[in-house]
Amino acid sequence: MNPFIVSPSPHIRSERTTRSIMLDVIIALCPAWLASVIIFGWRALLVSAVCILSCVLFEYFCRLLMKREQTIGDLSAVVTGLLLALNLPVTIPLWVAMFGSFIAIAVAKQLFGGIGQNFANPAITARVVLLAAFGGYMTNFTAPFDYAGADAVSAATPLALLASDGELPSLLQMFLGVKAGSMGEVSALALLIGGVYLVARRVIKPITPLVFVGTVFLLCGITGGQPLYQILSGGLLLGAIFMATDYATTPSTNWGKVIFGLGAGLLTFLIRTYGNYPEGVSFAILLMNILTPQIDKLTTRKPLGGKKVEKHA
Repeated sequence: MNPFIVSPSPHIRSERTTRSIMLDVIIALCPAWLASVIIFGWRALLVSAVCILSCVLFEYFCRLLMKREQTIGDLSAVVTGLLLALNLPVTIPLWVAMFGSFIAIAVAKQLFGGIGQNFANPAITARVVLLAAFGGYMTNFTAPFDYAGADAVSAATPLALLASDGELPSLLQMFLGVKAGSMGEVSALALLIGGVYLVARRVIKPITPLVFVGTVFLLCGITGGQPLYQILSGGLLLGAIFMATDYATTPSTNWGKVIFGLGAGLLTFLIRTYGNYPEGVSFAILLMNILTPQIDKLTTRKPLGGKKVEKHA
């Protein structure tokens, strides 16, 4: 009788590649991107094109300077560019969008070795840096269907209206995206369609998004903070579905995903409720990215047959 052989993972091989996964993410982002073009007009196309092209070029030249194998073919730079664009207001100056692309690719991604080795989500990192450095540009939102582009009249986001007790759009308008905000965060319907696609394709598990959004909903409900408006406002759905599920920067275990979602939801609630910024999703995800190695270490089970390494003096 042959003994059982214990070997390291992976034990189940898959034909899925980085390129195929990124292609699925691009497809899932298309409804939100299309909604941004419909809601904000032609300039949404321009901002998206600038971010995607800049990210691809920065990745190409970074890999060239580092004398490493080119990775632009895996489409991860395209995903980063599209995610960054959807996190920006349509009025953003194009040079600021290009600077954000540099931060995302050169600093947050390639400086740490490239895809899979970065400790934080590149698009989230870029958005936080831009918010800190160019707060005026990053909070200059335009009203929906006002196609004047960069010259559009500024409008308050639902989160700003919640903070100031202003008149809010209806829940239907919130769900469809008839509100001010960043390009890709306004339409909850489009984001949910993308999320369902990713779950159906088994690109992501719904654990983190459900726990993340559920935590914000529960805490806002307990404190009387209009939970439905909170989950339909800002970048909560965009962040929970597309950035809190990033393979490289979020926990790999199921319990780790639960902890990540709880932590991100709690931080989002605290920042939105007590912080200086009405939005807290980006900061929450970035902070939880930093804690991901510890969460993985805490929740990873000991392999069957594994032995603890003894330390010798």
